[in-house]
Amino acid sequence: MASLLFFLPPPPPPITLMSQSKIPKPFHNHSWLFKNPIEKPGFGDKKWSIHADSSSFNLLNFADGLGLVEAPAKLDILRHLLRHQTGDYSLECLSLIDATQRLGIDYHFQQEIQVVLQSLYVSSNHQQDTNLHYTSLLFRLLRQQGYPVSTESFTIFLDNKGKFNQGLTQNVNGLMSLYEASHLCMHGDDILEEAETFSTHGLNHCLAHLDHHMAPLVRNTLAHPHHKSVAKFMVPNYFGDIQSTNKWIHVLQDVAKVDFNRTQLLHQDELVQFLKWWKETGLAEELKFARDEPIIWYIASLVCLGDSCYSQQRLQLGKTISFVFLIDDLFDVFGNLNELTLFTEAVCRWDLGAAKTLPDCMGVCLKSLFEVTNDISSMIYKKHGWNPIGFLSRAWGKLCKAFLVETEWMSCGYSPSAEEYLRNGIVSTGIHVILVHVFFLLGQQISHQTAELLEDDLDIISSTAIILRLCDDMGSAKHAFTRAQDEKQVGRDGSYAKYYMNEHPSISHEATHHHVTNKISQAWKTLNKEYLLSNLFPAKFTQASLNIARAVPLAYNYGSNQSFMPLEKLIQQLLFRVYV
Repeated sequence: MASLLFFLPPPPPPITLMSQSKIPKPFHNHSWLFKNPIEKPGFGDKKWSIHADSSSFNLLNFADGLGLVEAPAKLDILRHLLRHQTGDYSLECLSLIDATQRLGIDYHFQQEIQVVLQSLYVSSNHQQDTNLHYTSLLFRLLRQQGYPVSTESFTIFLDNKGKFNQGLTQNVNGLMSLYEASHLCMHGDDILEEAETFSTHGLNHCLAHLDHHMAPLVRNTLAHPHHKSVAKFMVPNYFGDIQSTNKWIHVLQDVAKVDFNRTQLLHQDELVQFLKWWKETGLAEELKFARDEPIIWYIASLVCLGDSCYSQQRLQLGKTISFVFLIDDLFDVFGNLNELTLFTEAVCRWDLGAAKTLPDCMGVCLKSLFEVTNDISSMIYKKHGWNPIGFLSRAWGKLCKAFLVETEWMSCGYSPSAEEYLRNGIVSTGIHVILVHVFFLLGQQISHQTAELLEDDLDIISSTAIILRLCDDMGSAKHAFTRAQDEKQVGRDGSYAKYYMNEHPSISHEATHHHVTNKISQAWKTLNKEYLLSNLFPAKFTQASLNIARAVPLAYNYGSNQSFMPLEKLIQQLLFRVYV
């Protein structure tokens, strides 16, 4: 196994921003990872050499520097605290649980947290609390854990007109917790819709009067509500000198930093393995028209499957994601309609022999797709006793058909209705084929029934795809990254907003924007319902779908929210920065 890397050279410089295309498109120059060994300063007077293919690494060498020696003792302290919180329904108890989740260390305390929340859920059915901060935080913690908690607990904060009491606008902590809770809204939760509007307005209004400690905290809450953020990317935000009433915050931070650094080593090693695979495929040379962005493809797999135990699954999923991008470019910038029709038919038949009838680069792409998918199927069969090749190949066929439909529309100048475009666009996001692979790679609850359900337009898949597709299509949407070659694609893709305005010639851009935003909001409600209440699929599968939706703002910074850190900085923070 390749060595776990500690320091890596900085990533390549950021590249030009531009307009929309189907899939986010960042880094493509990764050769810096395969240069000669580079020495960087480590802890104290030590130096560490970087080799992309060296054979060993002893994590204990870093124990003192990373705080690994003290970490187990601090974990025991925190477990003891949580175990003795049962029956104590204080705000401090909820804040402790919330902090472990925001710092990404809650998996260490799953049993203790479950006991506390079960006790709190039982008691919450028999009492109503008048503390907005406590009520909102309790509601969010219980609902995100899957408890069927009612929104009735918020009615105590309404006035006689059914609106939130204006006196609450001075309660900043309460407003932040209410805003966070509102993002777990499902269909029919009218009071949570009102809560989001009220808390958003209240927090924005009070920003000018807050000190330099609270104002950044409020801005971060508005920009990155916990439920709609990629937790792994947000963790470093809580490593600084934050204002907190939680007296254990520094212990929590220490444990989280050790955990983050240790996990970072694993991800660095995975990235080296993935880049080595990509280089060995030779596809960057064979498909010069396509994107060469393996770092992003790996990061996408990390977003879907973030747990450390899914290392091999991430590597395989990254390969799948790479072909979603490559085939997308094949349809967008290379093949003509006849060639793409033959390519699609070959994928649908899963017929490698058809590669002979295709242009060389399309044949190479087809062959590589088959090899990778067959290898993944073989790995799944060996591990779980189930061969998914039929389901995986059909998922690829479904994607290629959706790409082909868009090519046919463009070729003949056909203008579909907005809903017709969206139905096809849900598939052409690639979300379906990615999540089908996620399901089989996880190897949980595999049966003919669940596998066949995946071939339908399930809400857990389509809601995430709608969020991605519509965010891509919004008039103000901008990719976080692109490269110069993408300019060839400008104007080739339609958009939901464009076709909707074609159907409604008198409608304004503002009204169209509102309509699309509302459809995204409705998709989030559906996704929340599937994630929080459905047990049709394993929790890690539904979480993967949710995580993809959470990652959308990293690729599409739409609307008035300009607070997202550039994606290349997020990647550097996640993979290359050590926290001590």
